[in-house]
Amino acid sequence: MENNFDFIAIEGVIGVGKTSLAKLITERYNARLVLEQFEDNPFLPKFYDDRERYAFPTQMAFLASRFKQQQKMLSKDLFQQMTISDYIFEKDRIFARLNLDDDELALYDSIFEIMTGIAAKPDLVIYLQASVDRLMENIRQRDRDYERQISRSYLEELSKAYNHFFYNYNKSPLIIINTSEIDFVSDEKHLDYIDEQIFNQPIRGNTQIHIIPD
Repeated sequence: MENNFDFIAIEGVIGVGKTSLAKLITERYNARLVLEQFEDNPFLPKFYDDRERYAFPTQMAFLASRFKQQQKMLSKDLFQQMTISDYIFEKDRIFARLNLDDDELALYDSIFEIMTGIAAKPDLVIYLQASVDRLMENIRQRDRDYERQISRSYLEELSKAYNHFFYNYNKSPLIIINTSEIDFVSDEKHLDYIDEQIFNQPIRGNTQIHIIPD
């Protein structure tokens, strides 16, 4: 059996490896790669310094940027049949619920509800999980200036919010992979196994992949 997808989205908490996996799959299948443009958000460094003050402008900047990308994804690429992205549009609301106060969230939702109805819908979502310890280590290793302020407590909050969201997610077939003890970047056998499960195994509802590290 071979699974054919037009649009695969890879999701997970900061530092889990979603962009790395998106790039690796893109290279294998000559797909179109769409990456979240988080570095273009001028409010993000300020948000990590002062979460309460800069949450709303940070969120609205992300919402506008992601929606523009979603509109571009709706157009077909004649040379690359499959699109791989390192986020889904609905993830934006995970952060909004976590960071905005009630009045800000109400205003945000009025805009989000309009946009989400016309955003691109993935044929498959891959949700990468990892322990907070692993996330902290990954963030430490890549050493981005603005991520140095990310606290363990914020990652714990975010992980809980992501788990709740995806355990109730039903808009697309979903694969859940725990990456705490594996390394699909350095170990090609781990990547091969993930590839096999995505493209050559039946996917019904929510599927969890368990990879036993060597």
